[in-house]
Amino acid sequence: MKKDLGKFAAAAVIYAAFAVYLYQPYFENFKSLQLRDIFVVNVSVASFGAFILSRRWVPEFSGSFFAGAVYGFGPFVLGLAKFHPLAGVLAAAIPWFFCLAAFGPKGRWKWIRLPLLILPFLAIILFFEISAYYRLFAVPIPPFHLSDLMGLPAPLVMVNKSITLVGFYHVPIIALLIGFAMLLAARRFGIMFIFAVGTILAFCNSIFNVSPMMWLTIPVLCSSIIIGAGFQALASAGSADRKWVLAGAIVMLALAVVVLLLATKCQFAFAGLGMKYAKLLLYTAKMYLLGAVAAGVLFFMATLNLRLHWLRWIILSATAAADIFLGARFIVDNIF
Repeated sequence: MKKDLGKFAAAAVIYAAFAVYLYQPYFENFKSLQLRDIFVVNVSVASFGAFILSRRWVPEFSGSFFAGAVYGFGPFVLGLAKFHPLAGVLAAAIPWFFCLAAFGPKGRWKWIRLPLLILPFLAIILFFEISAYYRLFAVPIPPFHLSDLMGLPAPLVMVNKSITLVGFYHVPIIALLIGFAMLLAARRFGIMFIFAVGTILAFCNSIFNVSPMMWLTIPVLCSSIIIGAGFQALASAGSADRKWVLAGAIVMLALAVVVLLLATKCQFAFAGLGMKYAKLLLYTAKMYLLGAVAAGVLFFMATLNLRLHWLRWIILSATAAADIFLGARFIVDNIF
């Protein structure tokens, strides 16, 4: 128990320290200490909430840690800083509402978990009802378009082009693919249903006066948990699982090639107007290539039946941490 508490404390401290690092260069731009602190608290609480929630399905610390980091410091939650700070408060609260159902009553009272699953959806609706009552429109209510999904393969490119940042960083994509494969194989219909409902609501026009983009909080959170499970699966993959690791490496390599082709196209745009995007796409391709190399190393380790659990986590942690660190820094710098 003490060991778990130590891990929880370590995760909370690391999240808070990274949040301070991201926003500290812009502290002097905030009009008040409360406004300054709320951005730091939002991403810290969001990350830690996703970390706690992921422990329900991801027992290893490293997997849960990255589940929290991918959510709280991901493009979507960081991108909410474009709007009112209260938008980040809502995103930070959603994982904690889901914790009530995930760690809810057991045994004869297990049925209570089902109505508890409705709480996050009700929280989003109530947030916008109260906001409308006080004439506080924390988040705009534009419809969500398919074009916004361009942020999935290249989220950094969309920082200044879209009001909604959809997607994750590059290296975690392989963990997302592996995690989804595991989810389907295990027939986790409950998680798939929650993910589907949140996604469908995001494409609906202002149901209950809720901004469609805030419904994305739910599928983004689900995906973050799946990424944590995917990282753990990659670290534990044996020879029987090597085909999945190889498939992930091939997908990452294919994404790198596609993005490189897009970078080349932007580079030759009229009057050099696409050079900025070409550089971002080139960086994106490098990150995908880094993920492909890491997956390739894990594939050969699995093929040779080299467990070396600690080495696998070093490879995964180093590549994912570098990707998140650089990506989060870029997003915050471009928003503020």
